[in-house]
Amino acid sequence: MPVDPQGRWFDNTGPIRVDGGLAVRAKRGKIGEQWWSRRFVDILERTCDPGRLARGRAYARKGQVIDFELTPGRVAGRVQGSRPQPYEVTIAIPAYDEAQWTRVLAALGSQALYRAALLAGEIPHELVDLFDELELPLFPSTLEMNCSCPDWGTPCKHVSAVLYVLAEAFDDDPFLVLAWRGRGRDALLTALRGLPEPVETIDPLAVEEVELQTRLTDFYTPAISLSRLRERPGRVTVPPELLLRVLDAPQIRVRHIPLVDILRPAYRDLTDPPST
Repeated sequence: MPVDPQGRWFDNTGPIRVDGGLAVRAKRGKIGEQWWSRRFVDILERTCDPGRLARGRAYARKGQVIDFELTPGRVAGRVQGSRPQPYEVTIAIPAYDEAQWTRVLAALGSQALYRAALLAGEIPHELVDLFDELELPLFPSTLEMNCSCPDWGTPCKHVSAVLYVLAEAFDDDPFLVLAWRGRGRDALLTALRGLPEPVETIDPLAVEEVELQTRLTDFYTPAISLSRLRERPGRVTVPPELLLRVLDAPQIRVRHIPLVDILRPAYRDLTDPPST
């Protein structure tokens, strides 16, 4: 029987197959499609042993993760290895308290576009910068990882498997990233809806009044060089069906299909360029 450097024995036979396990969709290549899940995976692959992560990816693709639960600051999961009893995995990060989330919400309240994107179910890239400016990083740089298996390395393949399943769960629900830090989707959106609209303190159309005679020589001169003008893309793309996402859905169905599901494609079609 193999023995680790601490004198503990472990079984290096293949894992027991799991029926109905949580298998990631990506059967080859990188795991994670959206930018927020890729950000999390990139952190893992920069800080963890590549070999152990590779074995964890294999477990995640086989569906060896039985289940996992995410609560503020903690992810707990069960992974089936080669022994009959599944291994217990925990992954912890600091969850932010009420005072820290009050600061985050105040910052979000001053950014109408960020708030609109979150209410529409989107996580804008700029949210990472907002958290960093508050010295409350959104994504963890280190993880506290534990497993009941006898493997002495960190992370073991069981922890790695849960991490990859978690990354793909972020694809499906980006608000899990925020829930891990202590504020779930419902609580966050309710708080955002209750915030007052940000007050515009500067009029972007305000122009200093100057007598025309004093500007006759440079009236048609641009304020900056034309070569420096660039079209700047919007920082946050608001989906066309934003209104349908933000407002409470009417309790109306057409042939058993919710009215909102029927209207959503029509809203998207309104923004599509006409075909030539």
